[in-house]
Amino acid sequence: MKLWMKILIGMIAGVIFGLVAPTASLWIAPLGTLFLRGIKLLIVPLIFATLVSGMTSMKDLRTLGRMSLKTFMIYILTTMCAITIGLMAGLIFEPGAGMHLQVTGVQEAAKHQSLIDTLLNIVPTNPVAAMTNGHILQIICFAILLGISINIAGEKAEPVRKICDGLAETMYAMTNLVLSFAPIGVFALMAKLMTQYGMAAILPLLKVIGLAYGASLIHILLVYGGSIAAVAGLNPLKFFRGILDAQLVAFSTSSSSGTLPATMRCAEENLGVSKPIASFVLPLGATINMDGTAIYQGVCAIFIAQAYGVDLNMTAYMTIILTATLASIGTAGIPGAGLIMLSLILTSTNIPMEGLALIAGIDRILDMARTTVNISGDAMTSLLVAKSEKQLDTSIYNQASAKF
Repeated sequence: MKLWMKILIGMIAGVIFGLVAPTASLWIAPLGTLFLRGIKLLIVPLIFATLVSGMTSMKDLRTLGRMSLKTFMIYILTTMCAITIGLMAGLIFEPGAGMHLQVTGVQEAAKHQSLIDTLLNIVPTNPVAAMTNGHILQIICFAILLGISINIAGEKAEPVRKICDGLAETMYAMTNLVLSFAPIGVFALMAKLMTQYGMAAILPLLKVIGLAYGASLIHILLVYGGSIAAVAGLNPLKFFRGILDAQLVAFSTSSSSGTLPATMRCAEENLGVSKPIASFVLPLGATINMDGTAIYQGVCAIFIAQAYGVDLNMTAYMTIILTATLASIGTAGIPGAGLIMLSLILTSTNIPMEGLALIAGIDRILDMARTTVNISGDAMTSLLVAKSEKQLDTSIYNQASAKF
């Protein structure tokens, strides 16, 4: 049985158990706390190792020059748009308003500081202290600089690169290990939640799903469709027809990496992207382009903050945008990446981690939408880069509608 099915069963069982046996639910509550501690354990080493590994895999940034820079900038800009759309959806429709959930134990108060201070504090004066204290943006900054420096140093830094790659693989394995306990942890957390709040905590999840899907559709149509029309001067409808096969595979499998062969075939055969462009841009996108995950993080972070009555100021919103954008570089290839990266967002803004229990049960449903957005963004970027490099066969692109 797949992990998402086990988590869903754990969530449903926890809801029933919490309603039927509220006293017994309090006895198993420590299992949920233990699972949250395991998630927190992963955050610092996982984000550091995967970011460094991701940056060192981008050696083409130097060798391919202009094309690499275009690809990287498009991915970063669209991810920032995605997280902004997710945040706006949450702020406008307020899915967590009125839930009045309370944090168990002591929750550290959020430290409010100016936007300028937040931007300055991204650069750590002591990276070891940043890791010790869990300053996420500083860790991300140091990891990216270290990855770039390893690439610049070249062969002399190869041992360091191998260590970081090995650490990343080790953290993937540890992530699998921690997530294998997710069904039990979610069961315990949901049982406790039901004991405290009853069914009032479940109904808003339907609103979260609707918002995530709606925001994803808006991003695909406006950002991707608009970019194709405005930047490439092409008919966006033919783009959507051309990548339909890949979108269906992504929606059904919830795997960007698993969808990569279908995305490459659609890009080359339906959109007219040259093989060299597709071979570079699309695998890179499967590594660093996580627009769908960014939307998911925005909607869910606002939902959890509203559910627990956490007031977020403009600095907190900017922190979410920066963290989600930079963290997307290290997201791909991690089982359960959405939940892990969401925990990073919650940590960076002092939003209660207990909210993960609510999201975990519907994560698979949300994953289908965010994966579809991810691969659509990869295909759009390959199209824009190919068009700018004069490696797009427009005759193939214009015939895309004839195949459907």
